[in-house]
Amino acid sequence: MYICKTHNDNISFNMESYIVSARKYRPTNFDSVVGQRALTTTLKNAIATGKLAHAYLFCGPRGVGKTTCARIFAKTINCLNPGTDGEACNQCESCQAFNEQRSYNIHELDAASNNSVDDIRSLIDQVRIPPQIGKYKVYIIDEVHMLSQAAFNAFLKTLEEPPHHAIFILATTEKHKILPTILSRCQIYDFNRIGVNETVDHLKYVAEKEGIQAEPEALNVIAQKADGGMRDALSIFDQVASFTNGNITYKGVIENLNVLDYEYYFKLTDSFLENKASDAMILLNEILKKGFDGGHFITGLASHFRDLLVSKDAVTLPLLEVGASIRQRYQEQAQKCDQKFLYRAMKLANDCDLNYRTSKNKRLLVELTLIQCAQLTLPDADDLIGGRSPKRRLKPLFKKQAVAQPAATQPQSQTTVAAQPITDGNNTGVRKSPLPELKNEKKIPTMKAGTLGMSMRQAFQNKEKEGQATQVQQPTVSNDKDYEDFMFNQRDLSYYWRNFATNVLPQEEKANSARMMNIKPKLLNDTTFEVLVDNEMVEKYMNQLLPDIQSYLREQLHNRKIVMTVRVSAPHEVVRAYSQSERFILMSKRNPDLLKFKEAFGLELN
Repeated sequence: MYICKTHNDNISFNMESYIVSARKYRPTNFDSVVGQRALTTTLKNAIATGKLAHAYLFCGPRGVGKTTCARIFAKTINCLNPGTDGEACNQCESCQAFNEQRSYNIHELDAASNNSVDDIRSLIDQVRIPPQIGKYKVYIIDEVHMLSQAAFNAFLKTLEEPPHHAIFILATTEKHKILPTILSRCQIYDFNRIGVNETVDHLKYVAEKEGIQAEPEALNVIAQKADGGMRDALSIFDQVASFTNGNITYKGVIENLNVLDYEYYFKLTDSFLENKASDAMILLNEILKKGFDGGHFITGLASHFRDLLVSKDAVTLPLLEVGASIRQRYQEQAQKCDQKFLYRAMKLANDCDLNYRTSKNKRLLVELTLIQCAQLTLPDADDLIGGRSPKRRLKPLFKKQAVAQPAATQPQSQTTVAAQPITDGNNTGVRKSPLPELKNEKKIPTMKAGTLGMSMRQAFQNKEKEGQATQVQQPTVSNDKDYEDFMFNQRDLSYYWRNFATNVLPQEEKANSARMMNIKPKLLNDTTFEVLVDNEMVEKYMNQLLPDIQSYLREQLHNRKIVMTVRVSAPHEVVRAYSQSERFILMSKRNPDLLKFKEAFGLELN
């Protein structure tokens, strides 16, 4: 009892011990564990039948019950009067000792702070001592992935063949960091994230026990904020209960947790459906003024579109994890939205989310996304960028020649270069070139055999540097006889080969683009080049691309006679680049002093 004097008045405060909800309502038996029904049933059956393993690994996200289940398991297997359902009696001396935290049969080790070899050796020495009361000694090692490599190795033998009275329970949030030799010695239990509905039900139970009034929508926001962790949900519950003075409301939760209200997303969607981009931008400005991050906003908008999509069908409605009143609003607005609109809006929001981190003008990126969403319901929305883009396909360079009209029908200001026979859009029959018009440049010269040592690209650059920019009108090609094939060299071929791999292939074929970049085409004669590959699978793929590659190179190099051949390399032929280590080995064979130099200084290749 403490006495505080203020204005000559005695005010007394009874300083009672306060326990946070995460500890106060920690489960004490398997049935009270939330969201892990399959795992707790397995453990109870193993205890009831006496089929206990010597090592267990509990892995999963934080706050889902790994350490709690380990403690319940340790208490239950040492219970002197266990029930037929595999639960502890909580009445015997062993259970009482565990509940009062004075049991000598349960040892907990925090591997985050005790991760050395000496700590593990001390644990191994304790394992040899049998229990004084009960059947088993249980060793719970939390955050076991923090053990050092040497500590893991020192622990292997004991973990594989422990004494009959010892049981190890390892708990971790990062299973991928544990050695495979450890994993192979344990029974592995993967704990799942706790669902929103299960979290809300448990929070309602805690609120009733504590005498706290809580709105269902408010508890739903807390559950979503916890992201599947019950410990996080109870911590947020305590925080919000203090903020609202025991009356948890939806407005109080979103204000305290700085969560964006659902109302903004509903208003934004109404603006999109009415094509009011200005209203959407005003709402965005209001949201940003309240201190919300644009990245979190666009993530929430994408989730809102997803929730609208699942609300349109009664089959997918259970996937909507919101309160009853919010669920009704989702169903009402979902009936106004077309599925095509929702698909495209989700894609736009997702693309914005992917590009948000790398964007230099983040607000403009979000505003453009909102403008595009508002245009999705326009009559010509199919022409807007919002759905799947068409595949890029290469057109053949040479087709059957159309009948040419008199030269007088061709505009005198048009400058063309050796064109593919494609008619213009005015149905005049005049063929125009698929290549860009060359302005302020001289006519492309025909390369002679004696000038093959110089690249065509370099020749164009040199002429531009010399200032020869006099415009010369190129006469229109009237038939194939007038077509003039240009000569090219190895450098020109390599340049446009790489350009095809990087710029022409679709984005979804990045792996094949990288494979083409590693292939070096070899010019065999004036018009034929060879592509050397290392296996038949790549050969088949290159043969599929052969027509497109030939068409592209014929157009870029201005030569109709270009021919590509594909061949699998012989065993003695090298078709790939050497790695760093292989290059060093070859260099060492030529100069043995390099190897001595490496060993003398203890150098290693990166």
